[in-house]
Amino acid sequence: MSMLRRIKKEGQRPAQTRQQPRRPQQQKSEVRVRRQPPSPARDAYYDLKSRVQNKLISELDPTMDVTKTDEVRRTIEEMYNNILDEEHIVLSRSERQRLFEQIVAEILGLGPLEPLLADPTITEIMVNGAKHIYVERKGKVIRTNVTFESDEHLMRIIERIVAPLGRRIDESQPYVDARLADGSRVNAVIPPISLVGPVLTIRKFFKIPLTVEKLIEYGSVTAEAMELLKACVLARLNIIISGGTGTGKTTFLNVLSGYIPHDERIITIENAAELQLRQEHVVTLESRPPNIEGRGEITIRDLVINSLRMRPDRIVVGECRGPEAFDMLQAMNTGHEGSMTTIHANNPREATARLENMILMAGMELPHRAIREQIASALDLIIQLERMRDGSRRCVAITEVQGMEGDVITMSDIYKFERAGYEGGKVIGALRPTGLRPKFMEKIEAAGIKLPPTIFGIGQGGRRRF
Repeated sequence: MSMLRRIKKEGQRPAQTRQQPRRPQQQKSEVRVRRQPPSPARDAYYDLKSRVQNKLISELDPTMDVTKTDEVRRTIEEMYNNILDEEHIVLSRSERQRLFEQIVAEILGLGPLEPLLADPTITEIMVNGAKHIYVERKGKVIRTNVTFESDEHLMRIIERIVAPLGRRIDESQPYVDARLADGSRVNAVIPPISLVGPVLTIRKFFKIPLTVEKLIEYGSVTAEAMELLKACVLARLNIIISGGTGTGKTTFLNVLSGYIPHDERIITIENAAELQLRQEHVVTLESRPPNIEGRGEITIRDLVINSLRMRPDRIVVGECRGPEAFDMLQAMNTGHEGSMTTIHANNPREATARLENMILMAGMELPHRAIREQIASALDLIIQLERMRDGSRRCVAITEVQGMEGDVITMSDIYKFERAGYEGGKVIGALRPTGLRPKFMEKIEAAGIKLPPTIFGIGQGGRRRF
């Protein structure tokens, strides 16, 4: 079935749903959502929109290539004007344009979400059922006045997102990870596990990837710290970026990956492809969920194991969250230096503990000391990110993994964020060097990279600068 035929099939649903009596199950769902009764004017507008939209879709050529957006848009606009004239529908210029844009968004895009996706100041879109849509702007979450017509309308948009990726969402698989064409991350959850109707979360990604200069300008990290991290990437240190949800781990990983030399073969492995590497020799692998029969699943762990047979110079895993951590550490320990990944943890110590738990999830019946020794020998650096109370995302620690002391992994902070207070709704503080020279400097110097002592906060006579 072509995309336009599927749109035609979808386009008939609003009118049919509106005419059919509601089933008891639908009424129960509406009670949970606590929707406000629609106004007569709002109902009249939606009736007009559905009528014009359905007639327009029925008259469109099903063989039309909808990927040629400008051409399709001109065709739709011509047909739209003819339909309004034929049915003697009188609208003001602003109403006419508004209705046209909404119908185009339904046919070519994601309906009511299109204006939010086009807004560059919005970083995240959170849809909690048809009538409650929130966005994150400048680190703050606010509610919008945008709504869907119904839960069925929202479900059609979710299906439009996941269908081209070969993924599904239904009662047997009520949640799914996906991505938009621009690389934005998507998660959808539907009843019965969601009690407020379909829930859609979109983590928008910059169309132009965030640069090192922007990170420094935003105060996320200092120029000195980035100079050190650049040297670490070039010297092929193994790096983990740690942080909570929404701290900017993937963005930071993307920026660090930009330092990988262009003559190296990079294998990226993700659940939903998000990384935007600019190097030429990049192979992107994406995991796959099981099909409706429960077969055909390809996990991150499968891809990590397979990547070792693909002659990688670097392996970049979008996120370690399970048994794949064992294979990732094995790769780091067996000649694949310079690998990078992210992990959910609140501090560097917790990051190593989570890695230990993930290795146990892989079914490896190893003594805890043996697991810790493998972590200590594989990892060189942990970069800790945090989302501050003012909504800003900051690098709060750059920590070296030094080795083992007894049964404990020893670590040392090379940079640490020093908080000075909270003024005017902003967190005051800076990422500062601790004055310690890391042991991995031997690897950096062996790569022919020279860093001034001031990078580590050491001035003349071995004194710290502050």
